[in-house]
Amino acid sequence: MLGLLSRTVGDGRRAKRALRSAQVLDEVVAGQLALVSRLPEDSRRRAADYLAELVMLAQSYRHFAAGWITRKELERRGVTTMQRLAELRRPHEQAQFTEQD
Repeated sequence: MLGLLSRTVGDGRRAKRALRSAQVLDEVVAGQLALVSRLPEDSRRRAADYLAELVMLAQSYRHFAAGWITRKELERRGVTTMQRLAELRRPHEQAQFTEQD
């Protein structure tokens, strides 16, 4: 019985932390939305993609808090998000045309 109780209490703390993490991500996104609209179109698109990744990560934290996904799955999604964010941060070279093109 004690093992079950401690597991439930621990799960509750983990769920609260996960929900707080989701809330922080939501606040970051909300704080950046107004700035995104002022960017040039190419930058705006990349910034919107970046924020969308954060929104999806926040949703994953909520799914974990609800018990719909495991901690391992949350970690996998976090790693995937970080890889996508790293890709979005990489400078993209502009296409250059020559006289032959």
